[in-house]
Amino acid sequence: MELMSTRWAYLIHLLAWAGPFLALQLGLLAYHYRERTGEVLRAVVPPALVVGTYLSVADHLAIDVGIWNFGEGRHLGVYVGMVPVEEVLFFLMTSLMVSLGLTLFTALLRLRRREARGRS
Repeated sequence: MELMSTRWAYLIHLLAWAGPFLALQLGLLAYHYRERTGEVLRAVVPPALVVGTYLSVADHLAIDVGIWNFGEGRHLGVYVGMVPVEEVLFFLMTSLMVSLGLTLFTALLRLRRREARGRS
């Protein structure tokens, strides 16, 4: 049986899609902030967790009232409330990607401003 048509499908897709991008973002963050990386992560991760949790709760409520559901057999069958654990991970990883992306974008803008001041 093909792995992508099993209960591991959602988790495999999620990790294959988000894993490399998160690794790239974390690598760039560590390179740019060096010794301040831990401090920056302590500032970036909590808001991502709050947003990811909020989205998971909203998903739970939508499933509870029948707005949508998840087909059986395409996820592990482990739930947080009514939400498959893979969906919770999706919300958390996506929120983390957004937070890290904004942090890296802000760092890039600061670098460009510094370079512009140095040329003038």
